[in-house]
Amino acid sequence: MKIAVIGQSLFGQEVYKELVKEGHVIVGVFTIPDKDGKADPLAAEAEKDGIPVFKFPRWRLKGKAIPEVVDQYRAVGAELNVMPFCSQFIPMEVIDCPKHGSIIYHPSLLPRHRGASAINWTLIHGDKKGGFTVFWADDGLDTGPILLQRECDVEPDDTVNTIYKRFLFPEGVKGTVDAVRLIATGKAPKIVQKEDGATYEGIQKKDNAKIDWNQSAEALHNWIRGNDKVPGAWAEVDGQKVTFYGSTLVDNGTAASGQPLEIPGASRPGLVTKGGLVLFGNDGKTLLVKNLQFEGGKMISAAQYFQSGDSAAVELTEEEKAFAEDMRVVWKSILSNVEEIADSTDFFKSGAASMDVVRLVEEVKLRASELQLQNEDVYMATSFQEFIQMCVRKLRGEDGEEELVVDYVEKNVNHMTIRMPHQLFINGEFVDAEGGKTYKTINPTDGQPICEVSLAQVADVDRAVVAAKEAFEEGEWGKMNPRDRGRLIYRLADLMEEHQEELATIEAIDSGAVYTLALKTHVGMSIQTFRYFAGWCDKIQGTTIPINQARPNRNLTFTRKEPIGVCAIVIPWNYPLMMLAWKTAACLAAGNTVVLKPAQVTPLTAVKFAELTARAGFPKGVVNILPGAGSLVGQRLSDHPDVRKLGFTGSTEIGKHIMKSCAVSNVKKVSLELGGKSPLIIFSDCDMDKAVRMGMSSVFFNKGENCIAAGRIFVEESIHDQFLQRVVEEVKKMKIGDPLDRSTDHGPQNHRAHLDKLVEYCQAGVKDGARLVCGGKHIDRPGFFFEPTVFTDVADGMFIAQEESFGPVMIISKFKDGDVDGVLKRANATEYGLASGVFTRDISKALYVSEKLQAGTVFVNTYNKTDVAAPFGGFKQSGFGKDLGQEALNEYLKTKTVTIEY
Repeated sequence: MKIAVIGQSLFGQEVYKELVKEGHVIVGVFTIPDKDGKADPLAAEAEKDGIPVFKFPRWRLKGKAIPEVVDQYRAVGAELNVMPFCSQFIPMEVIDCPKHGSIIYHPSLLPRHRGASAINWTLIHGDKKGGFTVFWADDGLDTGPILLQRECDVEPDDTVNTIYKRFLFPEGVKGTVDAVRLIATGKAPKIVQKEDGATYEGIQKKDNAKIDWNQSAEALHNWIRGNDKVPGAWAEVDGQKVTFYGSTLVDNGTAASGQPLEIPGASRPGLVTKGGLVLFGNDGKTLLVKNLQFEGGKMISAAQYFQSGDSAAVELTEEEKAFAEDMRVVWKSILSNVEEIADSTDFFKSGAASMDVVRLVEEVKLRASELQLQNEDVYMATSFQEFIQMCVRKLRGEDGEEELVVDYVEKNVNHMTIRMPHQLFINGEFVDAEGGKTYKTINPTDGQPICEVSLAQVADVDRAVVAAKEAFEEGEWGKMNPRDRGRLIYRLADLMEEHQEELATIEAIDSGAVYTLALKTHVGMSIQTFRYFAGWCDKIQGTTIPINQARPNRNLTFTRKEPIGVCAIVIPWNYPLMMLAWKTAACLAAGNTVVLKPAQVTPLTAVKFAELTARAGFPKGVVNILPGAGSLVGQRLSDHPDVRKLGFTGSTEIGKHIMKSCAVSNVKKVSLELGGKSPLIIFSDCDMDKAVRMGMSSVFFNKGENCIAAGRIFVEESIHDQFLQRVVEEVKKMKIGDPLDRSTDHGPQNHRAHLDKLVEYCQAGVKDGARLVCGGKHIDRPGFFFEPTVFTDVADGMFIAQEESFGPVMIISKFKDGDVDGVLKRANATEYGLASGVFTRDISKALYVSEKLQAGTVFVNTYNKTDVAAPFGGFKQSGFGKDLGQEALNEYLKTKTVTIEY
């Protein structure tokens, strides 16, 4: 179709681009005049494409259409007018002119809220549902027939900004284009709007945004968030007009302690606390406001209300003085009407506008890349002197960032006090799950609850993904120098090392890992992993490619390795912290942001890790941790259209389901580390002492809850009995007990359901005719303890020969002396291919067997020897993709090819 686009803004630009992609002919773009010499984004995009652009300051004069403007419009010959975010009043002569008429986007579920401030009123009224309408344009009263509507849930703390970013902008662009598609195919409805439920409250302006304090806390919160940013809800405080921003509803607000602030008309004085300004509704309930803005334009953190004029000036170094003079020049270039930039010059009183704030922030980045300002920082330091002082404090790390609020569960255990967060971690804050849902995480040593943990819901996943996407696309993380990113990851590793005893203790009580093993492996290797990948941050690079030249032109072709974006990571319960580290370290080093779901039964080290990322200085939204059910949280991450990569470690069955969901949703990149039934072949010419010692480790390491555990051991017939006897002797020496006891060899299994499966697994082995040499039973004591178990005389067709136990169960089968190819055939007769091993002194045999074994890792005369520099991953139904080593980075990068002709 021939389409005229009438509107402005980034939204209009995106609609225009999508219509071009759809193959429509844009015959003209009608937008607003340039502002300060800069074209509107829609105009700039169309001009770049050579499309006729018209920038009428108005379409009507004294209520009547301007003839010459209408004539210029008619000359383009449009068959349809598309009006995305059109703020001008368009005359009916233009609206009715095209064959197909005109459609317009409106941020409201018409007829619920009409008018330009409809989305504000959606929030002010506390609506639970919001959305947008594409309707057939009328005379500007928003009463035309409805063509298409899309709705979304309105979250309790949504603002106009968040709901636009999450839904109204991305889905609105798609919906507008879908509406055009319906018109093009002759399927567009015209649903007459009903008057029932229709409202028109008018445009929100500063004068009528004054707060009425005689309302409930929820109504006050809705009024403030509905007016957030523009025009801003205000009240008189200490004789001046103060505007309130960043409201959230607060539980248990009456328990807050702080300095009272008298607010005329309020039912109770507000409280200035470390977290912000606590306000009271007439129902006694509370809300929290983060920022305040004074009449002169200066914005402060509400927590600093009584200190806003008390901060001592910072004495500048020579280098800082040079920076200040550079910035004085920048201020002069922006405030061209000001003769001299004095220390007292106020940015906004001198005529600066919102676009000037953006420019100032960008100018600062050019001169001090390590100084990442936000727009709000400028509003909070409006005079030149305040601005320089603020910049210097940030450069020195003395910027007084808001303190991380953590609701700890404290326990005195393992000769120390451990402090465990237990909430979700979203956008740099610990928060309760939607609806306050929680569950108990259980200590496998005694079967008793450790604490209540927040149970993430779908809405929480969506919030976390929005935070991660914003951090990647707009935040400091996406713009950070790779070396600075590496410095943050090194700092995180240092903090993990400082807290290693606490982390290992949490791992022991939450997963049953023996403390000494948790300290060395679960935590120790996690720290090594982050340090290893921190070193890779500034070494990720593409290549130049000598392509075939088409003379006389010459070409330069090169590749860039770029981060993927928002990555979801779903990890298992056997190594809670280490599996987090194996995937997250590479993901962050590559420059991505993360939404991670720990196993529901072992969430505590993951949320403690979240705390350490915040204390290390990671920007908000980069790391998000969501304890919860795989069927809910994992499924939503698989389905989410804004997640671009999913890394999963777990069962093959769940891996297949995830892979299908990822394909159907948005063909997101996937890496899978799945089940195993790793064969270990022990030849008669082995070092028997080593074979027994490592054979024990290959099965019983970490209670057998080990993805690469030797699921089946093939022993050459001539040494079978000797090997079996030695193994049983060693099993009987193992001390089973409290994982916090330093002498314990074998702790409890991870959780009750897994213990029950191990009992059933061993019963199946006995039923099939395998010989149970020792173990096979639940130990009669509190907790989830299971006897280390040994089976022999296991035939290839038995259940226990084919399926993974994921527990301390050794499966031994004989093979004939000298039958190398025969045992290889048996070892490879499985759909799994994660790891394998061989013990022999014959180097030729070792190399031959390692070549023929179908597994991602082959251990020769050792077992469980993984290293952060060595790639790890499986073949066949054990998955694909690699953790660890340089290859792991490729899982979290995409390759872009660039060709330049010169």
